[in-house]
Amino acid sequence: MDRFTKRHTLEDLPFLPHGRAVALGLFDGVHAGHISVIRDMVRYAAAHNLVSCVQTFINIPKSDGSQLTTVEEKLEILTSLGVDEMLVLDYNTVKDVEAEDFITDHIMVRMGADTVFCGEDFRFGRGAAGDAAILASSGAKYGFGVIICKELIMNGRIVSSTWLRELLKQGEADMYSNLTGGRYFSYSGKVVHGKELGRQLGFPTANILIPEEKIVVKRGVYVSRITLGRQILYGVTNVGLRPTVEDADADICETYIFDFDEDIYGARIKVELISFIRPETRFGSSGELMAGVNADKLKAREVISRLMCDL
Repeated sequence: MDRFTKRHTLEDLPFLPHGRAVALGLFDGVHAGHISVIRDMVRYAAAHNLVSCVQTFINIPKSDGSQLTTVEEKLEILTSLGVDEMLVLDYNTVKDVEAEDFITDHIMVRMGADTVFCGEDFRFGRGAAGDAAILASSGAKYGFGVIICKELIMNGRIVSSTWLRELLKQGEADMYSNLTGGRYFSYSGKVVHGKELGRQLGFPTANILIPEEKIVVKRGVYVSRITLGRQILYGVTNVGLRPTVEDADADICETYIFDFDEDIYGARIKVELISFIRPETRFGSSGELMAGVNADKLKAREVISRLMCDL
């Protein structure tokens, strides 16, 4: 890929004489509704000689204490969508800014916005007092463009980050992909050492720690796709506490990679969850564990075979 989205804060966002087209929001999960807003903004920016920018947040509190996408993951997605810049605002520094001040100081002056895009449910300012209607009124008053994008409906329901979280808690990895334009939910990180029981039993695994800020999906076994450098590999991933092995205190993402037996400790990988196979299970013995793993591998290969036929 020749070009990458540049990450900025308000402090290092460069001045642009022609201004920006800016998509406003959190964009957690970057679902199909978000993608529609972002693509509209990118097309508009290209047609009007503007820089395309997506504004998002860090340190925003969530009722369930989890996120669908980290800032780094958003950056990767925005690059794939052709966005020029990602502006990251620290929620703690803007949560008490009045809606009017957010418009005049942040959007107009500091972002240098020529035109802003947002969804119908966009809220901003202290106490979430600002909404899309106030933004549109201010645009008419101060002379910047405001384009409000309609919510996306699928299966009779508004596509939302809340819906995505519900799907992951239910193990609905396939439906999650449908709502994100074909992108699977993923965990990324460096491969760390575990107890290596899998290696002793003949199925070595690559373990990565789940970032504290990320949601933990329904515990269990998934068909997975693994990115290691430029390699695309497939396997079986268990997300959970590994009750047969150790009853861990924190959930871990543990992956057996098909037809692969290299030492990749310390390497960074991305594990995408394609399809749910079964819930996490406490086996009575290592023999039962082996039988369970072999059954999982067989089911996973069947899913991957169908997936390859559909490509």
